[in-house]
Order: sequence, then C-alpha cells, then structure tokens
Amino acid sequence: MIYNTKKLAVKKAPARKAPARKAPARKAPARKAPARKAPAAPIVIDVASTTKSASSMLDKAIDLIKWVDTPFKLFEVILLASVFFFGYFAWDSRTVILDAITQSSKVTNLKEVNHLIPVAVSLQKDLEAVSVVIHKAALAVNTRTTMLSFGPKGRDNSLDGLNSSLFNKDPIRNAAIIGMLNGEVVCNKLEATAGKTSEWETKQGATFFCRGGIPPEIGDFDGYVSVGFKTEPADLGVVKTRINLATAEMSQ
Repeated sequence: MIYNTKKLAVKKAPARKAPARKAPARKAPARKAPARKAPAAPIVIDVASTTKSASSMLDKAIDLIKWVDTPFKLFEVILLASVFFFGYFAWDSRTVILDAITQSSKVTNLKEVNHLIPVAVSLQKDLEAVSVVIHKAALAVNTRTTMLSFGPKGRDNSLDGLNSSLFNKDPIRNAAIIGMLNGEVVCNKLEATAGKTSEWETKQGATFFCRGGIPPEIGDFDGYVSVGFKTEPADLGVVKTRINLATAEMSQ
C-alpha cells in the first residue's frame, strides 16, 4: 500500500486588519462675543455758569472802583488789602514761622556788639558795600532791634536800639525773612523805603540789598544782617557765600 508522504499544504486564512480608528474631530472653541463697553458719559461744561461767575466778579470790581470816590475810601481799600495780604502770607508760611519761633525760644546765639563790630567791618570791606546793618530778631513777639550799623564813613550810632516790627506791610521784606528762615541769602532791589532803617540805608547810597540770617542754618533765626550796595554786584554767588561766612561768625 503506497502512502502519499507529501504533506498537504494548509492554507492559512488571511489576517484581518483592525479597522483604523479615526481621531475624534476637534470642535472649534466657541468665540464669546466681546463685552460691549458702556458709552462714556459726555463731559458737560456749564459755560453759562462760568461766564456768569466771571461777569459777577467783574461787576463787583467795577462797583468797587465806583465806590472809591474820595481819598479816604482809597486809603481804606489799600489798608484792607495790606491786612489781607499779610494774613494770607503768615498763614501760607505758618510752618516755617512756627518752627523758627520754637527754636528762637531757646538761648540766643547772637554774639555781643563788641564781637560783631570787627565781623561787620571785615564784611563791608570785602564786599565793598556802602552799608551793613545788623538786627536782633524776636519772632515770638514779631520785633527786631537794630544792634549796629555801618555806612561809608564808618559806624553810625543813630540806629542803635531802634525797635520795629519784623513782619510788616512790606511784601519784599516779608518774603526775604521767610527766605532767611529757610537758610537762604535773599538779594533784591530797594523798591520803597518802608521805615527809618531803609531811609538811612538809602541816604548811604544803597539801592540793592542782600540779607542773611544769623546763624545761616535752616530753622535757627536770632537776627539777620542787611548789606547794601550802590548797584547790583556782578557775582551774587560770591556775595552770598561771604555773607554766610560772616553770619556764621556772628553766632556763638
């Protein structure tokens, strides 16, 4: 019996491919509608009110001018304006003044007259000034006392011991005092003779002045020196430095 030794080829079933999975479709993000801003409120300018206010002030000024029909009324207006200005000036600079009053309540740092004389003579010579006047100040009672004065011919005793108000109706001098309280040397032209001292300085030929506090530091104010010149010096920086050196020497 003959057997067929050839193996029958077994046909394999074809492999089944797994179905490809489709990536889930990405949904586009929903866009939010932009928030609507509330319309800005319109700026309303009351032109009528502004015009009315300006017109009212002008009418008052005209009425005041019409009211001033005699020299007495004019003097009264000037006096009231001066009082108002001084009150506003004192209120605006109240912090500086109060600090200086607190410091000046201590023992004064101003040297005696015999020690001030050589310092004043040297200051006048170095700056070629026509006048040098030294005042002692008392902020708490708003007074100043003239200690000594020098003119072109030397010392003049006519002003010694003269008492006057520190702050007065002269806005230029008031501003100079506030500047000295802040440690400044203040220089300006002489606009008007406000008192006996200014009249004396004018007679010496002074038309331009520089004032420095004694001592020169901020907050300390025991007095000040007033230096008069015939004309404005060419180099005010040098003048101010020399005055600061002198006022430092005048204090103890």
